[in-house]
Amino acid sequence: MEWLVFLETWIWLGFAAIGFATLFNVPNRTLVLIFILGALGGTLKLVLLKLGVEIILSSFTGASLIGLLSIKAAHFKHSPPFVFAIPAVIPMVPGAFTYRMMLGIIRLTGENDHTVFLQLLQETVDNGLKAFFVLTALSLGVSAPMLLSRKESAKEIKRNKKIAK
Repeated sequence: MEWLVFLETWIWLGFAAIGFATLFNVPNRTLVLIFILGALGGTLKLVLLKLGVEIILSSFTGASLIGLLSIKAAHFKHSPPFVFAIPAVIPMVPGAFTYRMMLGIIRLTGENDHTVFLQLLQETVDNGLKAFFVLTALSLGVSAPMLLSRKESAKEIKRNKKIAK
């Protein structure tokens, strides 16, 4: 039964990536690979969470997988890597932590009891920091493989073209 849940989660993560890809008007030829990247990255994150890894590290690992595979997908489909990486990583954004943080901020404005206020403030800051660090891990995980795999900077590429002329 657990394999069915795993397969269902994999499919929904892929469809979420496709949904964001269509919002960004990516070429139709890239949709299958975006589905696969979104499903693989999100599933890796969820498997690591199930194994007890913290959410920040598991998000970074899933985003790094998406970043690495998007480089290969970019060469295969002749599109920029970010066409594959960004829609695939958006389903991993921590919406629940951000939502709880916003609710906490709203509830803080009307709270008069000092002990309840401090407890609410602690939960709100905790949720906000988790959301911030997960977003940071996602952005570093997606961009680091692309930045590290470049052989030359954009400045060198332009300079070499001018010299060739």
